[in-house]
Amino acid sequence: MGRKSSAKSPRTPPPPPSTDSASSSSRSLVIVGLLALVALAGGFTYWRSSQPQPETAAASQSAAQAVAPPPAAALLGPHPQPNLPPIPFNSEPPARSPEVVRAAYRFAAEHPEVLSYVPCYCGCEHSGHRGNEDCFVTARDDKGDVTEWEPHGVT
Repeated sequence: MGRKSSAKSPRTPPPPPSTDSASSSSRSLVIVGLLALVALAGGFTYWRSSQPQPETAAASQSAAQAVAPPPAAALLGPHPQPNLPPIPFNSEPPARSPEVVRAAYRFAAEHPEVLSYVPCYCGCEHSGHRGNEDCFVTARDDKGDVTEWEPHGVT
């Protein structure tokens, strides 16, 4: 009699995967940790929403300032003016040629809706100027025509 052939022997099924208690407990720890983080984030969010927010008052105040009415000159819109007062050239030579200065004053007279929104960078806001239009125009009549120039724009 001889040996038994392996082909004839019945096969035994492979053993089922073992449930390792270490991997199962580590999975449980990860899940518990994630749930704890979610609970902590939710609690922090609730706590922050219940606290008074000082920047909320500042934000609403800045929003109110952002919706401030436009300057009166801006409401005029483009305003062609055939007759303008003489430009107040003083004894010093202007910073630009007289033609350029005249063109700047004419633009200031005819486009207050633009220059009233352009800030002045020369420091004249300490003199009460609110925008670049104030650097050129001192006074307008009821129709919006320039009646007096500001000499500050020549320099």
